[in-house]
Amino acid sequence: MSRTAPPSGSASRAGRALAQIAAALVVTLLLLVVVRLPWAGDLGMHAATIQRLRHSLLHPGNPLVDADTPSPYYSPWMLLLGVVAKSTSLSVFVVLRLAALAGLGLLVTGVWRYVRTLSAHRAAPAPALLSLLLLWGPLLFNWSGFLGLNSLALTVAYPSVFAFGLAFHFWAWLTRAVRGRTAWGVWLGLGALWALILLCHQFTGVVASLGGLAMVLAARPAREALLRLGAGLLLGLLVLWLWPYYDFFALFSAGADLEAIHRPLYQDLAGRFGLVLLGVAALGFRWHRDHRDPLVLFFCLGALVFAAGGLSGHYSWGRALPAALVPAQLAAALEVVSAGRGAVRRVWACVLPAALAVGAWTQAGTLGYVVERGALPGVVAEKYRTPWVGYQWMVRAGVRYGDVVMARTFPARQIPAYGAYTVAPGYPDVFLRDAGRREAAVERYFADGTGAQERRAILREYGVRWVVGGDPAPWLREVTVGPGGQTLYRVLP
Repeated sequence: MSRTAPPSGSASRAGRALAQIAAALVVTLLLLVVVRLPWAGDLGMHAATIQRLRHSLLHPGNPLVDADTPSPYYSPWMLLLGVVAKSTSLSVFVVLRLAALAGLGLLVTGVWRYVRTLSAHRAAPAPALLSLLLLWGPLLFNWSGFLGLNSLALTVAYPSVFAFGLAFHFWAWLTRAVRGRTAWGVWLGLGALWALILLCHQFTGVVASLGGLAMVLAARPAREALLRLGAGLLLGLLVLWLWPYYDFFALFSAGADLEAIHRPLYQDLAGRFGLVLLGVAALGFRWHRDHRDPLVLFFCLGALVFAAGGLSGHYSWGRALPAALVPAQLAAALEVVSAGRGAVRRVWACVLPAALAVGAWTQAGTLGYVVERGALPGVVAEKYRTPWVGYQWMVRAGVRYGDVVMARTFPARQIPAYGAYTVAPGYPDVFLRDAGRREAAVERYFADGTGAQERRAILREYGVRWVVGGDPAPWLREVTVGPGGQTLYRVLP
């Protein structure tokens, strides 16, 4: 396995300082985002998970609907956040901000530690972090478990960011372990850490596993190290099997809903990830220098899983795409400080900043999460996407913890964050056996042709106390009107 040494003709001090300043500014921007904590995507799911755990650490039940089911969202990390919420009486959204700080800290330090195993050049971590956040494509792309700057701004409090931070530390620790003689305790610790990542965010756990496999293949460890690695894997599998909040291995039989949701991952690849081709070219240089380069092997494993998912229709496998993106992005950054001819490095030092500038411009709307939109230049404001407002107004109107609310899918993705339940979950739930029946009930309730008696029967069946939207009825009393003209009704006895 090659480890890049500091070249004699390294980038100028001014260039290194500029990269470090830029990286510091980006991290500062993300810290300011944590203060605002913009709401989009799955934040409501994670807030609801903490709500259930703060009320019952041992038997939290389904996080979204009033049902006693397990949930893959009850991970060790969320359990810890639930303990914090329960013991401190902090609001769920304050706890999520603390989670965001922890996840961001783990990610930045993890990138630094892992990059130091790939390059001895002290300037390497800063461009590596910038590449991970900015080297994407000319089309904005946001998805949990993907490290683009705008995506990270919206998901910084998610378990996926915490898990990705752990993954970088895992790769750094594993790389050092396979390079030398390591005690049994280290390998057992690695096995437990691998299981922790898988439990906290399963898709990021797959990426971490592919990266770990690449590190092992690149190092060609001795038989003794392989035996200790095997012991670590067995311990990790035992931890996965013993985790009491959900059956990890049951996730392998997840339904078709996950495939439909993840199909968009295979669309607009050039627009979303085109700049990563620069990193693919850098991987070619690394492969020329070392056919067992860990980043090359990592990329090949990730690309293979991603391609297999697209060809077989298992579109959820597309969540392994970061296993191809991360090594390519890191390779692009490391070429700036890699050994080789000075002229090549100088050319690369010009090309990479240009590509990063394109990526930064694509994601310039991230500034809107810390600066009022009116203060942004018009061209930047156009890139800003307004976060969700939330449903705090329902709590002020009288909705309490444990109340069941009849709501369509979009409100159902936010309402449980405040402690209430919805009739149908706003997200697919592999452990909720009657999810389809619940979704059909919501659809029937809001359908134009549904009769009054059938609507009342649906409300009684699910113990509904509140309705958001829909038409007025004699058994409903209008309580308030929220943002966007959403009417909140109380169900009369």
